[in-house]
Amino acid sequence: MDFRIRTLFFVVIAGLTLPDLSSASVIFKPGEKAKYVAPGEEEMNGNAEELFHIGQVAEKEGNLKRAIRAYKSLVRRHPKDALAPGAVFRAAELLEQRHDLIAAAQLFRWVVEQYPSSPHFDEAIEGQFRIGEIYLAGKKLKLPYGKYTARAQFDIGLAREKQGANDAAIEAYQAVVTKFPKEPVAADAQYQIGYIWFTAARAGTKDEAATTNARTGFQDFLFRYPNSEKAAQARSNLQMLERKQTVSSYQVAKFYDKQKNYRAAVIYYNEVIRQEPGSTESERAKKRIDQLRVKLGDAALQSAFAAAAEAEKKKAGTHEGQTAKSESTMRNAPNSGMPLPSPETDLSLPPPASLAPDTTTAPEPPGVPAEGETPERSSASPEATASPAP
Repeated sequence: MDFRIRTLFFVVIAGLTLPDLSSASVIFKPGEKAKYVAPGEEEMNGNAEELFHIGQVAEKEGNLKRAIRAYKSLVRRHPKDALAPGAVFRAAELLEQRHDLIAAAQLFRWVVEQYPSSPHFDEAIEGQFRIGEIYLAGKKLKLPYGKYTARAQFDIGLAREKQGANDAAIEAYQAVVTKFPKEPVAADAQYQIGYIWFTAARAGTKDEAATTNARTGFQDFLFRYPNSEKAAQARSNLQMLERKQTVSSYQVAKFYDKQKNYRAAVIYYNEVIRQEPGSTESERAKKRIDQLRVKLGDAALQSAFAAAAEAEKKKAGTHEGQTAKSESTMRNAPNSGMPLPSPETDLSLPPPASLAPDTTTAPEPPGVPAEGETPERSSASPEATASPAP
């Protein structure tokens, strides 16, 4: 009798402790041994909607492991489906909840590299940064989930810049400067704003706003962060911008001079004098204006002098507006060679660069990555004028 009771006891214990084989799966493949697969580990099939639904149901049931597998299966089988970006992002979030941080970081990166247009792009950048900080600091950051840190916001700007999305990059960098002005990375963000426009100006764009915005960006940088390690490079970049604009104006002046359109030539010669007084081009421009005065007389050139003076006046007004907006004190170059203006201007002539309408649309860079191309991380040792490393 005691033997029967002991036997029954062991049978019950075995039934409670052994896996539920009735709900398990056994996988048979040709040439391979039968493989036991635990419940929830079996291969998932179906279209994107079905797999996404499986993941959602599993989440509601608290089976995060199965939900992750469903979302990953969706991305693996249907990578171009509209549900794929959200699925891989959700899988990354669930992996982070399960403290599988390496796998979570890989999926966050997958969102950034493969689905840059996803509405979860910024959150994926933050997720990567958050996990990286956990490993660097050896503990979790004491920050509310979903709140951007200055560095995460800066990384968003870097990623967008790498993709050629300059409008979005400038917006992200500006957010760093505005929201986190005292953070060290804010200096890098302000520099990058100027650098994006600087790159466009050097690429030979005809949009004068690129040069103007680059100059404003670097001047703001020097005003806010005069002791930054990038201050010397910002000054060098400003000098390059001034030189480029001076040479361009001088070439235009020579063109009009050759065409015997002397009034237009004088306007641009005066632009040269205003832009870079003391330069070789400036001295040549002064000399040529004196020659034209002797040849044609002041009366014939008065409208050109007036237009040049109007350009200087508008430039000064625009400059003051930018100064008030950025809380910077920016100085206009002195213009010792400007002739006395006439009260009238010649509106039939094309305006000089300083009278061109201002625009704020970010330029397209010279080399935009092809669709599907994986964005690269910034170099740890960038060149002097290159983007700073994150």
